[in-house]
Amino acid sequence: MPNIIHSPGLAAVNDHSDNSATFVIEPLHSGYGMTLGNSLRRVLLSSISGAAVTGFKIDGITHEFTTVKGVKEDVVTIMLNLKGLRFKVFSGDIQRLRITKNGKGKVTGKNITANSEVEIVNPDHVIATVDDDKTKFVMDLNVEIGRGYRTVEEGSLDKTNDMIVLDAIFSPVQRVRYKVENTRVGRATDLDRLLITIDSDGSISPRDAFEEAAAILVNQYSALAGKTRVESTPHEGVMDDSNKINSEQDDESELLTSIDDLNLSARTTNALVNNDIHTLKDLFSLSDVELRDLKGFGSKALDEVKEKLTELEL
Repeated sequence: MPNIIHSPGLAAVNDHSDNSATFVIEPLHSGYGMTLGNSLRRVLLSSISGAAVTGFKIDGITHEFTTVKGVKEDVVTIMLNLKGLRFKVFSGDIQRLRITKNGKGKVTGKNITANSEVEIVNPDHVIATVDDDKTKFVMDLNVEIGRGYRTVEEGSLDKTNDMIVLDAIFSPVQRVRYKVENTRVGRATDLDRLLITIDSDGSISPRDAFEEAAAILVNQYSALAGKTRVESTPHEGVMDDSNKINSEQDDESELLTSIDDLNLSARTTNALVNNDIHTLKDLFSLSDVELRDLKGFGSKALDEVKEKLTELEL
């Protein structure tokens, strides 16, 4: 039927590395390769949740236009280096971390004393260089979760205890490229194929970033569409994760299995139960992005759940 706009599918995911992948989306209605590619790219670069340093304090320093005794870099250079630190944060609260370095040597992400809610993605990243054996370098950091870019004026101006506030780049997506090609299905020869390549900083996988961007666009457009629905027909031969979920829903008794019976860690189980997820059916109703955003959950817990479901062949 020529008046139907066919729904696309995720035909393939080509992983180039842990932090880079190309997603092949086809078949798309004529012209929709550019429409979806541009929309996804803009959302991926501006709206994916990530973590960044939003403030810091160095003992004896009250403003950024100065130097630190025994340290090679001035405070402005240290500020720029702090912006290169990347984190995985498993809580929505502000994380307060400390860096301690005694004597000569480079101060890197490895010198950060992290807690159970924070993982340093690039521990070898250089923050400063101590060039005096008698110097004890101590720095406190504020790390927050956010989206896109936030200026100092927009942030929570935490001036407590000489805290210097930073503008923050939260986005974990470093680069997005897309290309539109021609494809055909049956007699239809004017369809599009979209190839979109995502490079992340390691704090989120390209797959999770892709799904989060798509979910953001769905929410935005659904809010505008109201009750209006347009007939669409999906093409065969493309990946469709919903098929897997639908097949599992056929066995209702299996879906009613309690979360407590999965033998997950106490922390992961409590996080699920506290978010009103009590059965496999509740679990399968949420996407990876929605699970990772649950209060007290996070990427580590999501990985644990995926491993357990794979082990149980679910």
